[in-house]
Amino acid sequence: MTRIGIQLSTLACGAMLFGALSVADTGTAQADRKSLLDGVPAVRHRLLLVKKRFELTLATESSVNSDFKHTIGGGLKLEYHASDILSFGGVGIFGTSINTGLADGIIDTLPDTSDDGDPTPTKSEFEQHLNEMPLHGALYVGVTPWYGKLAAFGSAFVNFDFYFQGGIAFAQLKSNCDGSVCNDQNPTGGMNPAGEVILPDNDPNNDPVLNDGNKLGLYLGGGIHVFMSDWIALDLTVRNYLFEDNPSGLDFDADLAVTDEDNRFLNHLFMGVGVSFLLPTEIKRTP
Repeated sequence: MTRIGIQLSTLACGAMLFGALSVADTGTAQADRKSLLDGVPAVRHRLLLVKKRFELTLATESSVNSDFKHTIGGGLKLEYHASDILSFGGVGIFGTSINTGLADGIIDTLPDTSDDGDPTPTKSEFEQHLNEMPLHGALYVGVTPWYGKLAAFGSAFVNFDFYFQGGIAFAQLKSNCDGSVCNDQNPTGGMNPAGEVILPDNDPNNDPVLNDGNKLGLYLGGGIHVFMSDWIALDLTVRNYLFEDNPSGLDFDADLAVTDEDNRFLNHLFMGVGVSFLLPTEIKRTP
């Protein structure tokens, strides 16, 4: 190899070594350099609309999936927001009941008096076995994972958040079956106090109702706050109270007697609207 060739080769190797060292120095410098956004909150000067505030809501709601009796009611929701995300609360609703279209349609087809051997209930037997829900509610834990701002026509802006709830549901159920209808004291037969055997009459329409009393179950809910001001919000909700119930109060499993076996674990779905007041009225902002 000529002297010129040796010199060119030496220069090439030196250039490659210099390039490698430069790349290494650049990588080290980039690794040591911190972004200007490191540690900066995702949203600056964000309004803390719920954090460490009590929420008192004047609530109304109506059932949407009832078979025979719609429940329409009003009450209160009280909730404490421990942080932007986590909250603890409870809701209680006093309600009144009205017949659904299905119940009215069934009643129109029923006879006024019963015929021996006919399992069809009379109008009075059917209506008196139906139950109502004068009180219901829940205790729950809430999670608020999303929040933001809505714009209308590019000029009107409102803050909002979405929340989800889960906990324990409670309800008071009530039916109005009197002694003239629900007068069978031994619907499944048995023994009387004198020790005599009583055969079942196989007529569930005169059996005592077993669909009233206090109930406990599961609760699931969700909704959205639309803030009208820093401390007043429109509260739109969907709530589901799940517990054992027999809305008709009659023989669901067709064994010719009304027993606890006729109860089922049912969804009681409600949609509601309310006005929430958040206290204290003054709010803070993030840095």
